[in-house]
Amino acid sequence: MTDKYVLDEHGQPKPELDTLKWAEWFEHDERRIVRQQRWQRPDGKEVFVSTVFLGLDHAWGHREPVLWETMTFIDGEDVAQYRYSSLRAAIVGHNRAVGAEGGEVLE
Repeated sequence: MTDKYVLDEHGQPKPELDTLKWAEWFEHDERRIVRQQRWQRPDGKEVFVSTVFLGLDHAWGHREPVLWETMTFIDGEDVAQYRYSSLRAAIVGHNRAVGAEGGEVLE
């Protein structure tokens, strides 16, 4: 088995055994960026929430692959990180992170 994954034409993860193919896909495929939102809070601090397809299994083979991540940054400092095993969970988590910081939740 492999710890490397790419997204197929339907946006579903599939294992990639060839490291060079994985690296090429990862460098050029923009579908790995799920959502990114940036705004300024009333207190003047900039918030950036980013959710991406990681391409590497962060469960390290111990359970269902963890392939997506949401990170929240305030004024460039990372303040929260969440990881997920499905795209659906990643979108829900992204919206939760945005809402927690007072941003506009996307449907």
